[in-house]
Amino acid sequence: MGNCGCGHEAGNGPFAAGRDLVEFVARAHGGALRSRALPEGLPTACQGCGGPFTLATFVGSCPACGGVHAVSPPRCDDPANIQFAGAGYRLP
Repeated sequence: MGNCGCGHEAGNGPFAAGRDLVEFVARAHGGALRSRALPEGLPTACQGCGGPFTLATFVGSCPACGGVHAVSPPRCDDPANIQFAGAGYRLP
């Protein structure tokens, strides 16, 4: 992946994966992006427990197990772009 122009190296920022993406989105714009509603919720399955849920904000948790997931604004139109922070991760 190339640099997206937002000042982050390739593989970081809005195109990172896993926990790195979750932490990037949670901190983006001073934390304001974390709870901003997605234009349309993204139906998905938790990447931790497999339970179905809808990611309604850019950073959200599975209601069944609490697994933290996120998607970045440039990629928020496809549930395949949702990233998982890993088992047991909790937002700071």
